[in-house]
Parts: sequence; structure tokens; C-alpha cells
Amino acid sequence: MKNQLVFFVLAITSLLAGISAYADTDKVPKESTNISRQAFAIFAGGCFWCVESDFDKVYGVTATISGYIGGKTANPTYEQVSRGRTGHIEAVKVYYDPAKTNYARLLAAFWPMIDPLTRNGQFCDMGSQYRSAIFYTDEEQRQQAQISLAALENSGRFDQPIVTELLPATEFYPAEEYHQDYYLKNPLRYQFYRSRCGRDKRLAELWPQ
Repeated sequence: MKNQLVFFVLAITSLLAGISAYADTDKVPKESTNISRQAFAIFAGGCFWCVESDFDKVYGVTATISGYIGGKTANPTYEQVSRGRTGHIEAVKVYYDPAKTNYARLLAAFWPMIDPLTRNGQFCDMGSQYRSAIFYTDEEQRQQAQISLAALENSGRFDQPIVTELLPATEFYPAEEYHQDYYLKNPLRYQFYRSRCGRDKRLAELWPQ
């Protein structure tokens, strides 16, 4: 009886610890924190799991949120967007510390994350909902994005035209919570998807350095 009681207490303690850990990372939507008062930029480069993961490694980035932008349907779901019926694009809202980085540096970091030569899709994900785009929030961002795009076009790196779009930012809808930090919550599934999708192989071809 005593052994059963000890086992029961340990089981409950372990369960509560697991619930607590989950609550710390998943319970509060990322958009609801004070990051909403920081500078931000919005980028689309195919699967938002991958774009979010890549931007989280960029110096000066303080938070990232996967979501949907550019469509006409309010509060779209992943199922709706993935079917290409809402006009939205999978994108990532990137918050950053202006004391550590700036918009021009984020643009420079963005290009090697994507395939700028493929229209209406990225890697294994095809459809307008997966196309690459830079969403500018004001005139300054628009001008900087245009300068960055022109610099890449004039660099002579690619023989094909760059098809990444520059678009005005519309309302950004955060994706469902299970999509946020997917690469951290499901590392094996994420790595399997990324590998099978051929993302890194294609990026190595486009951006060998």
C-alpha cells in the first residue's frame, strides 16, 4: 500500500510538472505579449515553420509569429489557407530590437532563406499560398525592400528573373498555436519535413556561400 501511495504521488508530481512546462511555452499566444510594441517586419518564404526557424537564428530578432496575410477572408484557418481558397500567404511576423539590427539587415538575411526564382511556391510546397513575398508596412520599408531587391537583381547572381513580390502589408492573422515554434515542439517531424521538402538542398544550390 505504501509503495502504491508513493507511486501515485510521484505520478501526480510528474504530471503537474509536465502541465506547468507546457503552460509556460504554449498557453499564452505569442502575439499577446509585449512584443507587439517592438519594431517588426513581415516575410513570406514558403512553409512558415522554416521561415520562423531561420529568423529565430538571426541576431537582433526577439520573437517570430507564424501566420497568414494578404487574403480577404477574416480569421482564416490553416485548412482554408492550405487549400488556396482565401488568398492568404503563409508568412512570419518578425519582431526585432532596433538597437541590435535594422530592416535592411533583415532583408539581407531573408534572401538566402528562400528560392526567389520560383513563382507561386517554394520547394515542395506549390500554390500561391506558399509564394515568396516581402510585406512592407510603410513607405520607408517599401523603399528599403525595393533597394534590396534591385541590388540582388543587379548582382548578376541569377540568370532567371527574381519573382519574389513586394506587397503592402494587410491584416496579419497569427496561425494556430500548434504552428508556433513548430521546429522546437516537434524537432524530428520538422527536420523530416524540411529534408524531404528539399529546402536546404535547393538553398545550397542557390546560395552556395
